[in-house]
Amino acid sequence: MNSSRLVCSMPLVAALALLAPAPSSAQGGDFNAQTRDAFKIFDNLYYIGVDLVSAYLIPTSDGLIVIDTLFAASSDKLLNNIRAVGFDPADVEYIFVSHGHGDHAEGAPLLKRATGARVGMAEADWEMTDQTPEMVITDGQSITLGDTTITFYITPGHTLGVLSMAFPVHDGDQTHNAFMFGGMGLNFTGVDRTRMYLDSVGRIQAMDGIEVSVTNHEGAGQIFARADRLATRGPGDPHPFVDPEGFYAWLDTLEANAEAKLIEERAAAARD
Repeated sequence: MNSSRLVCSMPLVAALALLAPAPSSAQGGDFNAQTRDAFKIFDNLYYIGVDLVSAYLIPTSDGLIVIDTLFAASSDKLLNNIRAVGFDPADVEYIFVSHGHGDHAEGAPLLKRATGARVGMAEADWEMTDQTPEMVITDGQSITLGDTTITFYITPGHTLGVLSMAFPVHDGDQTHNAFMFGGMGLNFTGVDRTRMYLDSVGRIQAMDGIEVSVTNHEGAGQIFARADRLATRGPGDPHPFVDPEGFYAWLDTLEANAEAKLIEERAAAARD
């Protein structure tokens, strides 16, 4: 843990979300029953997900990028949200999936069919799905579309192929460094997996200059609360999503939670 950074408590709902099991496709209806209007976060970043599962749209000078695809039954909502913020789904060139759980990956084939876009995921998480691998994203790989470059990091733990992403976001004439930790939940078992998760958190903690947290479940990044503040932002006010201290404090909380889990996993292994 970096003691030089401000440490704050994660909101209770977000902490509980880290421990909850990943929803199955059978639970998709619960998520689909929720509604969330799409909204603009930065000049080149829009929220297009539902209440509890996030998806994002990145417009570039040469087409659109979608991050995460929700459950298959939510595909129409995702497509409608793209249209609602003024874009054409036919312009989607890439779909990147943060990890292979159904609430993030299941909609990929339908979205690909609707847009013609290419789908990218880490190899280990392609293997989790029943989908035919297309783009196999590797650690450190960068992909550029128009004026936007996304750099990918394999950060395993939550799944074996968690795909984290770094990219620039724009607020008028200001550019900020955004980052998505592609799998923050602790809903897995085993000492080795927990160590793997801790290694991934430590790797991100060592990355300097991250200013914006883009989370694939909104509660972890207080996405909606920040959006409410953004809606009433006045001229000259700071952008509520630009919060480097909050991001690194959140990582410290993830680390502490995982260290506690490691103690439990070691105790369980000793009993076996």
